[in-house]
Amino acid sequence: MNVFYEEEGSFKIANVMSEAESTLQIESVSGKRSKIKAANVLMKFDAGLQGFMEAASGEADTLDTDFLWESCGLLESGEGEFGFQELAEAYYGNKPSAVQNAAIAIKLHGAPMYFYRKGKGRYKAAPVDTLKAALAGMEKKRLQAEQVAQMVEELKAHQLPESFKLKLEALLYAPDKNTLEWKALDQAATELKKLHIQLLADVGAIPSVHDYHLGAFLREYFPDGTDYPAFESLTALPELPLAEAEAFSIDDSTTTEIDDALSVISLANGNTQVGIHIAAPALGVQPNSMLDKEVMRRLSTVYMPGHKITMLSEAAIRPFSLDAGEIKPALSLYLEVAPDFTIVSQQTRLERIRIAENLRHDTLEPYFNEATLETDSGHAYWSRLLFLFHFAEALEKARGKYDPNRAPQVDYNFYVDDGKVRIVNRQRGSPMDKLVAELMIAANNHWGALLAEHKLPGIYRAQNNGKVYMTLKAEPHQGLGVAQYAWSTSPLRRAVDLINQRQLIAAVQGTEPAYPAGNGDIGTHMRNFDVTYNIYNDFQTRMERYWCLQYLIQEHLQEIGATIWRENLVRLDNLPYMTKVHSLPEIKAGTRVLLEIKRVDTLLMELDCRFKSTIESVSETEPQAVIDEEGGGDV
Repeated sequence: MNVFYEEEGSFKIANVMSEAESTLQIESVSGKRSKIKAANVLMKFDAGLQGFMEAASGEADTLDTDFLWESCGLLESGEGEFGFQELAEAYYGNKPSAVQNAAIAIKLHGAPMYFYRKGKGRYKAAPVDTLKAALAGMEKKRLQAEQVAQMVEELKAHQLPESFKLKLEALLYAPDKNTLEWKALDQAATELKKLHIQLLADVGAIPSVHDYHLGAFLREYFPDGTDYPAFESLTALPELPLAEAEAFSIDDSTTTEIDDALSVISLANGNTQVGIHIAAPALGVQPNSMLDKEVMRRLSTVYMPGHKITMLSEAAIRPFSLDAGEIKPALSLYLEVAPDFTIVSQQTRLERIRIAENLRHDTLEPYFNEATLETDSGHAYWSRLLFLFHFAEALEKARGKYDPNRAPQVDYNFYVDDGKVRIVNRQRGSPMDKLVAELMIAANNHWGALLAEHKLPGIYRAQNNGKVYMTLKAEPHQGLGVAQYAWSTSPLRRAVDLINQRQLIAAVQGTEPAYPAGNGDIGTHMRNFDVTYNIYNDFQTRMERYWCLQYLIQEHLQEIGATIWRENLVRLDNLPYMTKVHSLPEIKAGTRVLLEIKRVDTLLMELDCRFKSTIESVSETEPQAVIDEEGGGDV
């Protein structure tokens, strides 16, 4: 006797060797012996085993599933449960053979939409409406599979499927993995052994790599766009006295939000009055106004090469930016400086200041640099700049940070025009750089003390044991060597400075502060700013890395010099770009090497270089890190 039984979801046959009440000893066609449960046996039959399953499967293939489903109505049980042998009798119209019975079982088992399984060898026909819905779903899946297959072929042929065009932004930045487009992209990328983003670029979905990187940032942090929403009119400016001094600013040529300016006046007593004049948008942007709420959402101007997203709208910048030829409101710090460059007195005033000139780095530097400190260069502001430089050195010494032997530090300015980039290095600590930085440090230090003296909440930058952090308390900044440091000199570009300026104006005028003691808003703004400012800085760094890579492509560079930073990490010559070179042999840090540029990928932000040779012997000193405590951090 032979048995047709079910095991682990499939049908099998075997010869019965012996039978007990609940188990059977069997031998398969291959001769393997085993034991099965009697409950698993669906049918006993006398026909030979050889070729039985092949015949049953072949017979099952000839059966029409729809007709088989309709045949369920011929059963005495009607729409109830039935055994496969019952349906076999109804379908074949006579006593079916063992092969036919097995064929029916196989067909029922393979059509779960038509026949619901109710037990071993037992089924129930699906209701009409349910079956129609299931078949419609199956047809939909079939058509979708065809669509996916078609899109895969198009992608592999470097063609962008039509349906992708309406979903590109989502596919690039936040793909829904349940969509047909994503499934097609995923399948094609797998078959081509490429990243999804690479394949999208190949088919023309990323016309601008720069805009792709920018778009990722904007989608997350400016989902409603960068345009300023409508806001109420600025508060009318109060009547302020006009300062005696005329001021001038020093900025990069791309700067349009001019926050700070300087003035120098010789006094009758032989001393010199140095003025540090800061734009005063706090006079026009009222706390909790619509404009202020947008400012506290943005929190800072976002910088990137060739572009920026301003914290304030243009309509709010222009009335306060210290533009040449205009008279603007300013919060001014006046320092009376003795001939030995010690500070005799300090005074803060809220006033109007006439802006005589906006000096720019690129045009000023030839007339005011290390080589022109001894001889008048002929520039109209040379003598004033020279005095400020010597005063700045005195301030630096007073902070305990003066070090003439300090290795030169380099900043990089990016100028982008019509897709072309110029990357210009600028020495940190140059005369014009130092005088501006030191005077801003002095102002932020003094005004931080002024807030503490009046017991007004303010936002401070502090450093302790190497850690830089923001705080509402006047704490030392060890890196700068000052007792306290409150960002106050860039109110057009940083919300923290705007907040501190509001508090400073209250101290100067003796009015109620915008943020009284115990007010929770200032702490919330500080924490939000700290997170957001770091995000903006990371984005700026990313875009600068993009333009460094683009520069390598633009200049068709195949080789480039670099300096070993540590182990296999190198810094490229004349670019603010560090990368790992895995082929680099063990060479001492500070050694200059020549690298072969093998691959530049601006999309994935990858640079592949190979070591070629050393350029010169190891330098006497280890390379100095570019510590941007001021530019990337605190001025």
